[in-house]
This record gives sequence, structure tokens and C-alpha cells, in this order.
Amino acid sequence: MMAASSSRSCLQYVFHLAQDNLDFRLPEILALLALREKPFHPDGKFKEKSPYWCLNGLSEVDVRAIMARSVCAKSAFELWGHGHTQSELRTSLLNYPLENMAPFMHKDSKYKINVYTFNKTLLFADRIKRIDALDYLPFEGTVSLKNPQHIFCMLEDYGSDPNNIPEHPNYIYFGRWIADGQRELIRSHSVKNRHFIGNTSMDAGLSFIMANHAKVKENDLVYDPFVGTGSLLVACSHFGAYVCGTDIDYNTIHGKGRSSRINQKWRGPDENIRANLRQYGIEKMYLDVMVSDASKSVWREAALFDAIITDPPYGIRESTRRTGSHKEITKPADGIYAESHVPVTQAYHLSDIFTDLLNFSAHHLVLGGRLVYWLPVYRPEYCEEMVPLNPCLQLISNCEQTLSSHTSRRLITMEKIKEPEDLDSMVHLADPRFSPYQGHNAFREKYFSGLNKRRGKEDNKSDFNGV
Repeated sequence: MMAASSSRSCLQYVFHLAQDNLDFRLPEILALLALREKPFHPDGKFKEKSPYWCLNGLSEVDVRAIMARSVCAKSAFELWGHGHTQSELRTSLLNYPLENMAPFMHKDSKYKINVYTFNKTLLFADRIKRIDALDYLPFEGTVSLKNPQHIFCMLEDYGSDPNNIPEHPNYIYFGRWIADGQRELIRSHSVKNRHFIGNTSMDAGLSFIMANHAKVKENDLVYDPFVGTGSLLVACSHFGAYVCGTDIDYNTIHGKGRSSRINQKWRGPDENIRANLRQYGIEKMYLDVMVSDASKSVWREAALFDAIITDPPYGIRESTRRTGSHKEITKPADGIYAESHVPVTQAYHLSDIFTDLLNFSAHHLVLGGRLVYWLPVYRPEYCEEMVPLNPCLQLISNCEQTLSSHTSRRLITMEKIKEPEDLDSMVHLADPRFSPYQGHNAFREKYFSGLNKRRGKEDNKSDFNGV
């Protein structure tokens, strides 16, 4: 019994990763491992862009917990054997401890075997041949395609070049299926079927990735300072966090004004962020949202939030505004303002947005809490020094989502490592292109010029209106 227990504790697992959002996969898995206080121990053949990762030092409970949250991983398997050829696979499987196989292969068990391929489609007859060739394994149970107790899989990797597919796989894995990832969330929470949406509602898959990068967990308090229609709140509350947010746009917060849906002119009376959480049965996790200017914090000076997750406006489809005016305004006598007063707004430069966001996070995140946000970049001039820094926040990951040949946005994840020493601004913007005086407009002109050219609107500056 002791020997069997020891061998079960030294298992290796193979993760099948989705081949989209490649940059986001490793930070997500690292964050989910960190939630369980587990290190990342890949095998010696680890390649970050590969669809298959072999990880050591995990238990089956760990693997199930990761797969219960990951939207970057498709499935996970207990690895029984692997090799470059069928012969190597056979040798590896025959060397695998029999006591590890026995619980899943006894005569009273029901099982089935699947064959999965990456970058190649096999004929049904070829799949059957692969399965029949495994007759050296001591299966004693009954095959059940509809209701198996255990599922075994052969995974064949044919490389990543669709124009040069080899006749034989580059590598083969065989193992016992443990769990599937949460790819279904991308469909079930699609913004196409969301009750309340806006022009910039975040894609469901990216929303869940952001929540995972932030290590959002049950009973956390999560805040979005540019909440919009609340897509990020939906993802975080799905993982058991209490959520709240602010936005300067009164109509969005209150669900009023023109609709973003085709063939619908005005928003309905029940179109609001609370209704979105109600749609997914997680309304109890919704604290509230309010109209507020992100440049003028309304929160008391305290570490309040376990995570701050946001998609700041870039001035493309949503303008970057804050309260205030460049003109000198005489303050009216007390009591003059009515409840319906709408304050004057002015441009809110990108550099100021990120300065304020990092300073706010340094003061209002708990120690170990994470800030996750999007940073737009002009690719020909991008360098890592352009990422805003703060002495209280450690950069954890920097993932690129390419938008065009010259534009992209980067998902920045930072973790609070110490409390601020004073209340003064501590952000270091290392690159003058993010200067509050010139970087904002110069950056945006370059960022959007390619988009205008591609649309044949080189002289049309409508993308810059309202900024």
C-alpha cells in the first residue's frame, strides 16, 4: 500500500492548451497554480507555444482545481506514456507502474479510448488502428462509448505548420482523462447573448482570462474603475468575488440612452449591469456601481480591494473624459447646484489615466492584490520601458493581443508588494511618448493612422472626436 501511495504521488500530467491567445496561457496557469501555492514544474521538453505541456509536482486535486477555472486549457490528463514513435510510446507505457493503472482497468470498469490529433485530421479507420495497437495494455473492463467510467486518450502532435504536416506525429502522449477546462464559458457568456452591452463590452473569454490573471477567488472584493457595461464584473463574480465599479458615463451606469444593438434605438428599462449578473444567476455577488470620475477618487484612504481589473478607455469608441475645465470657473454660492447638475468635462490623457490608475491601486489594493489592465501600444515604437511602473507594484506579466500590423494592446498584470510611503504620485513613466504633455496625442495619432488608411479614410479624423 505504501509503494502504491508513493507512486501515485509522483505523477505527471499533460495539459492540452487552446491555440488562441497564446501569450495569455502561461500567466493564467501560473496564477491558478499560485492560488493553490503550487510551483510551475514543466518537464525538460517544455515549449511555451506548444499545445501540450507536461507538468510535475501536482496532485489530481490540483489539476481539477486548475481546470475548473482555466479558459486557456482544453483538457488535462494523467500521463501514462509518451514518445516520438509508437514504439517509444509502447516502451514508456510498459514501464509505467502497474499499480497506477490497476484501479482504472479492472474487470468491473467501463472505459473508452479517444484519439486526438493536433494539426492533422485522421480517418476513422486510422483512429481504430491506433486504439487496436494498444492491445498490450491490461484492460480487463468493458468498452462503453456512451457511459464510460474512465476515458483514456492518445494525443498526437503534428507540429504547428499547416502547410507542412508530417506523415507521422512529432510526439505522442497517452493518459487518463482528468478534467476539461472552462472553454464553454466563452460560448455561454458571449456578449452576443448578454442582456446589457455597449460599444466596448469586453469579450467573454478575455474577461475570464483577466479574472484568472488577477487570481480572483471566492469572497474577494473586486473593483473596476472604468466599469462600462460590467463584463469584467460578470467574470469575477462567476468565480465567487463580490464586485463593484465606477464610470464617468451617467447613461451607461444607469442603462439609459441609445442602444448598442443593431435594430434597437434605445436601451430598455431593465438594461443595466445588475441585470447582466442576474442573467447568470450571480446577482448576489453584485455590490453596486456609481457615477464617478476615476481621476478624483471617492474612496476612503485604505487598502480595500483584493483585485482591480479594468479596461481603460483609449478614445476610440469611448471618449477619455474627466471632470473639470481648462477655463477659470467661479464657484457658485452654496446650494446653487441642483440634483440634475452635470459637471463640465475635459480631456483625460492616456498618460494621466495610467498614472492615476497605478497610484490608486498602490493605495487601495491589499498586499498581494493584483491590478490587471489593458495598455494600448503602437507596435513599431513599443518597448518594455513604456509600461508604467510603480514602486509598490511588481510587474507579473505583459501579454500582447495583436490588433493589426502596427497596433496592439497589452494585458498588464501587477501585484502590490508594499504599502506606499506617502500620498504623493509615485508612478514612473519611463518613456517620453507617454508624457502628459505630448505623448497622448502623438501616440494616438500614430495608433489610429493605420486604421484610417486601411479604411480609406486618411483625411477623416472621426476616430479622434470627443477626446
